[in-house]
Amino acid sequence: MDTHFQDYLTMLRVERNLSPRTLEAYQRDLKHYLSFIVDKGVISLSNISQMHIREYIRSLNEKGLAASSIARIFSSIRSYHKFLSAENYVNENPTLILTSPKAPKKLPHVLMEEEISAIINVVVETFQYAKRDKAIIEMLYSCGLRVSELCALSLNNLYLNDDMIRIMGKGSKERLLPVGGRAKNFLNDYLIHCRPGIQKDKGSSSVFLSRNGNPLTRAMINNILRKWSQVAGISKSVSPHTLRHSFATHLLEGGADLRFVQALLGHSDISTTQIYTHLDKHHLKEVYQTHHPRS
Repeated sequence: MDTHFQDYLTMLRVERNLSPRTLEAYQRDLKHYLSFIVDKGVISLSNISQMHIREYIRSLNEKGLAASSIARIFSSIRSYHKFLSAENYVNENPTLILTSPKAPKKLPHVLMEEEISAIINVVVETFQYAKRDKAIIEMLYSCGLRVSELCALSLNNLYLNDDMIRIMGKGSKERLLPVGGRAKNFLNDYLIHCRPGIQKDKGSSSVFLSRNGNPLTRAMINNILRKWSQVAGISKSVSPHTLRHSFATHLLEGGADLRFVQALLGHSDISTTQIYTHLDKHHLKEVYQTHHPRS
C-alpha cells in the first residue's frame, strides 16, 4: 500500500513547493488513511473504492474530529488519488464524484484598535524584554504577519530606510510589505537597545531572539501575546492570528480594496481573503451613506 507514496510526497515538495509543515500534515493524514484501508483487507491501491473512502470519513466523524479537520484530510486523500490516476498507477480515481465535507465558516475573532493599543501599552518599560515584546505585537498587527513569518524574519530582509520588509510566506512565496511608522519605531527601538544585549551568536540573523539568544519559536510568541493580553484585561482569546485577522478587517473597514488586502496577507486565492469581509451593519450603512448618491 506504500507503493508510490514517496513519489507523491516528492511531487508535493518539488512541483508544488509545499512547506515542511504542510508536507508533514499530508504525510500524517495519508498514513492514517492507508492504515485504515489495509485494516479493511485491501491490499492494492487499485482496489480502493468510494465505499472505503466514505467509510473512513464516517469513522473520523465518529471519533469527533472537527468538520474543518475532516475536510482537510479528505483534501489530502483526493489529492493523492488524483496523483495516482494522473501518473497511470491506477486506472480509476475513486474520489472523482465524492464531495468534500463542508466545514462551517467561522468568523475570526477581531480586536478593536483600542484593545491592541492596550496590550502594547501594558508592557512595562522596566521589563527586560519590553522593547522586544512591543515590537512583536506591533509587527503582527501592523504588517498582518503569520506567526511563522515573524519567527523566520531575518535582518537582511529589513529595508527600514524604505519602510519595507521582505517576507517568505507559505510555499516559499516572497512578498514585500510596508512597515507603518509605529511598527518601524518599535522595531528600531528593539534592534538598537534590546537585541544586542541578548544576541549570543554574533552571526545570528534572526530578528526576534529569546533570552538565550535563540530565534523565538511559535510557542514563545504565543506565550508573550497571551501574557500581555491577560495583564491588559482582554477577555477575548488572543493569538498572533487574532492580530492578523484584525489587520485585515481594519484595512477593509478603512476602505482598502480586497485585492490589496489579499496581496498583503499573501493569499494565493482571493476566496481565502473574503472571510474578512464580515463588516458590521453600522460600518456598511456608514459607507453606503457616504458614497451612494441615493443614500
